[in-house]
Amino acid sequence: MSFHTSHRAIVAFAFFGYLALTVLIAILPAVSVQNTPGIPGATPRSELAEQGRAIYLREGCGYCHTQFVRDLPLDRPYGRATVAEDYANEDPPLPGTERTGPDLSNVAARQPSDVWHLLHLYNPCSVVPQSVMPGFPWFFEEKAAAAEGDVTVPVPPRFLSGQGRVVVAGQEARALVAYLLSLRQPALQP
Repeated sequence: MSFHTSHRAIVAFAFFGYLALTVLIAILPAVSVQNTPGIPGATPRSELAEQGRAIYLREGCGYCHTQFVRDLPLDRPYGRATVAEDYANEDPPLPGTERTGPDLSNVAARQPSDVWHLLHLYNPCSVVPQSVMPGFPWFFEEKAAAAEGDVTVPVPPRFLSGQGRVVVAGQEARALVAYLLSLRQPALQP
């Protein structure tokens, strides 16, 4: 009996070929980077930044923002090209899926102001007029006056719902900003 007329031989060949390619192309590369050590000099995130990371995941920020800088001239303003070590100790890693918004891999170096990030979260158009990002006003509270310990956000009056009101950042807004300010690419060692 010849190979091309035996259904069992064809199915067995296809199955073992598929299995071999799966191991070679998917499983071995994944296992080889599974325990990648981090980049020396990378600082661990604070507890508040870890809470912010959970909010980042919950709110789906990765649907519009990547954390994966490609080695292309177009991506150079965002930082150096991403390497596997950038995702060490990340569970899950957050490379992102689209580039509707800018890449956030190195956003803390490009935009180190917590006030800017708070304004941007409250109403993105207050700092980037052409922004298509939705605001997250539920992370904030408008009050007649700020209490002691409140983190006030200097929102321009045209973005406020009432005159004489102040915007106070809530715990989730502060956590999310702490996470964004932890996104800084460490320098690679030669």
